[in-house]
Amino acid sequence: MTWRPFRNVIVCHMVPGSEDKVGPVFGQFDPTTRPQDLGVVGRMLLSYEDLYIHVIERKEDPEISGQRRGLPAFQQIAEAIAPYVTPYPSYWQNPSHSVAKQFYEWLPEGDVPEDRELTVIVQRMKPGSEADIARVFAESDATGLPTETGVTGRWLYGIEDCFVHLLEQDAAKAAAVRADHESNAPAPAFIKVMEALRPYVSPYRPETWQSPKDSVAHVFYRWQAEDWHPELEAAR
Repeated sequence: MTWRPFRNVIVCHMVPGSEDKVGPVFGQFDPTTRPQDLGVVGRMLLSYEDLYIHVIERKEDPEISGQRRGLPAFQQIAEAIAPYVTPYPSYWQNPSHSVAKQFYEWLPEGDVPEDRELTVIVQRMKPGSEADIARVFAESDATGLPTETGVTGRWLYGIEDCFVHLLEQDAAKAAAVRADHESNAPAPAFIKVMEALRPYVSPYRPETWQSPKDSVAHVFYRWQAEDWHPELEAAR
């Protein structure tokens, strides 16, 4: 059975070009404060336009584990990145309001390839349209399209008008799909999904968007606990 981490997604504004200020802060604390002792086994920091996307990977859902303590050095980290990272939602009052809400998940049956890659896609969404977006993806995921494109997992999150799509794919198939899209028009099934989403989802920055690859966030920091191994978790 394939094991996957439980993921939280944090969305904030970030001063463009400040990746080299924010990344080293986590690079200083992650190796020394042992977040894995509190169930956190990895993290990805990504930037997209004026956004900061923080994907936290845990051994399991805190609702199940009961592990709710804050991360080591949380206050020091928050103070160090405060000049560059600020709240996204208009209703923000405390750090929990920066956590995007997951509203859809799809996983294939059976095991999946070990060599998988995670892509984070960022778009605008019509507030309150989570059910409609989930319906479009559920209808598509019930077809053969995920298998054809090597999709091994999909998670959708929303925070106010921001839509974050975590797409896990077989690395080899993902590369082949990208190459095909660059040399040919997208497959009709893919176009059908894009058209069905059009009333609810749009580019985050329409004036600069040209193709789907322009919606992909850029990873600028990655950490995984060295003394923790996913294959051991999968064997349990």
